[in-house]
Amino acid sequence: MATSKAKKAKKTSSAKSKAASKAKATATARTAKSAEVVVDKGAKKKADAKKTDVKVITSKKHSAVREFFARKFDATENILTIFKRGKIFGALIGEAVGVMLITMIALTLGLFNPLYMVFGYLVITLAVFRLSGANLNPIITVGMLATRRMSAIRGVLYIIAQILGAWLGYVVINGFYQVGLASGQISASSASLPALTPASDLTIATEGFSMFWPIVLLEFMGAIVIAFAYARALTYKRSAFTFASVVAAGVFLALLLAVVICSNYLYISDTVFVMNPAVAFVYGLFPGDAEGFDALMKALMPMLVTYVIFPVLGGALGFYLSDISSKLAGEELAN
Repeated sequence: MATSKAKKAKKTSSAKSKAASKAKATATARTAKSAEVVVDKGAKKKADAKKTDVKVITSKKHSAVREFFARKFDATENILTIFKRGKIFGALIGEAVGVMLITMIALTLGLFNPLYMVFGYLVITLAVFRLSGANLNPIITVGMLATRRMSAIRGVLYIIAQILGAWLGYVVINGFYQVGLASGQISASSASLPALTPASDLTIATEGFSMFWPIVLLEFMGAIVIAFAYARALTYKRSAFTFASVVAAGVFLALLLAVVICSNYLYISDTVFVMNPAVAFVYGLFPGDAEGFDALMKALMPMLVTYVIFPVLGGALGFYLSDISSKLAGEELAN
């Protein structure tokens, strides 16, 4: 009896030990599976986090590009709504009067006196800044359009007002000039209104060497400087005086460079640069003595390339250079 009881006890203990070992093995397997699940979940979370980071970086890149080319003017402004607001008429008057005064300064004091022009630009910009933003130049207006700071209809109206203002300035100064001629106080040989000297005339004076591309580059570089300065001045538009000072300084620098290059390197004393397509119209952009349409276009196209097309391209490039530098420096784009 004692032997059978001992055997039974051994069997019971061995069964218990087998059950305990099975339970341990099962627990170990479950722990391993749960650990694998945790590892899998952690790996998935890391993978998802990486995907999220990639998406965030990509979205940031896309948002930066979209922000760069995003519309920065009032989305509700269009040809149907712009005339319902009386502000546009005040802005157009400001642009016309401002360009008229600039044209009068250019025709009397001359573009070879940058110091006079800088004070003129400073005062005029201060006077019309709150009215229109003081573009005062199609170069600036096209740059504003290219960087989507201005609606197309406003840009077109501004350019029309600027050309009209330049024509009015010419009419006023030419009126005084004609009175002087009629009264005999001055003669055409002793005094005359400044006019653009065509590159063809300069070619004759320089023994056949073409001065066309040097003049084009003068206008192009000057437009870049003026547009870049204006775009940078937009960051200071809360202070009208600071804004006007930066704009005037940009105009002064562009004209000063042109004067120094013309005088010291090209030896040109004639007026060959304007850096304002609106003023260029009254300086003789359209020749009136051409014989026939072919001759007219032959004389007109070089003038358009020099005083309209390249300055406008330079204006757009100046604004884009300012925006690119602002983004790289971490600044917000100024409207």
